[in-house]
Amino acid sequence: MNKFIAMNRFKIAIGRELDFEDIWKNRDTHLEAVIGFKNFNLLKGLTNDEYTLYTSHSTWNSRSDFENWKNSEAFRKAHSGGGEHQGIYLGHPKFEGFEVIL
Repeated sequence: MNKFIAMNRFKIAIGRELDFEDIWKNRDTHLEAVIGFKNFNLLKGLTNDEYTLYTSHSTWNSRSDFENWKNSEAFRKAHSGGGEHQGIYLGHPKFEGFEVIL
């Protein structure tokens, strides 16, 4: 069984980076009791003329553990209120999932 890495890329409006970071620092992810969850990181990338790039990075024991979490009550709780942050996000996050080979 290979580990699975789930990532979401976020384009954040210039000047709203601290607001975005505070949202993540203060949210209850409800991940601590989820079967198969290993760890989570929020990563900040480069800033260009339009946005600052961030990515969320979570590691799971398997893709099926990640998929089970996406269909769980913990997922719904962690993502409630997502539409309350107008002006911070430039578009929807872009999901990328990866099986760990090495």
